[in-house]
Parts: sequence; structure tokens; C-alpha cells
Amino acid sequence: MPGFVLLVRDRRDGDPAMRVGFTVTKKIGNAVVRNRMKRRLRSLARELLPSNGVGGADHVLIGRNGGIERDYAALRTELVKALKKVAR
Repeated sequence: MPGFVLLVRDRRDGDPAMRVGFTVTKKIGNAVVRNRMKRRLRSLARELLPSNGVGGADHVLIGRNGGIERDYAALRTELVKALKKVAR
């Protein structure tokens, strides 16, 4: 199971800008753990969405339980795979 869930929704408003949102529930851990997970997701989005994201869409990354222990490179690979799946 991946360390996050990616939701992508086309806004259909003619604006080519990509928007990004992040959420991590309290089930993941305390505030320190949730904020660390959000920082990791922000870093991944900053790195990958400009080149692989869907223009004119909202992207939401939802942190999952195994995401905080997962290696950053593994999370990166999972996000690349998810973005390619969405682009199809």
C-alpha cells in the first residue's frame, strides 16, 4: 500500500494553473508526525508536479499510515507512478 493517496480533479474553468492540497489525519500520529508527513508531501509536489502534473486540475495528496516510515525515494517513485496513471 502506498504512503499516500493522490486525487486529481479537473476544474474545467479554463485556468491552466495547477492547485495542490495536502491532508494528513490524526490517525497518523501527533502534530509533529503529521507536519513531517506534510513537509514530505510538499517537497514531492514541488519537485514533481510542475513537470508531471495535470494542468487546470486540483491535486490532493492524502497522507497514509505507512508514509512517514517510508523512504523518500520510494514515495517519489510512487508519486511518479500515480501521476503517470492519472495522465492516461
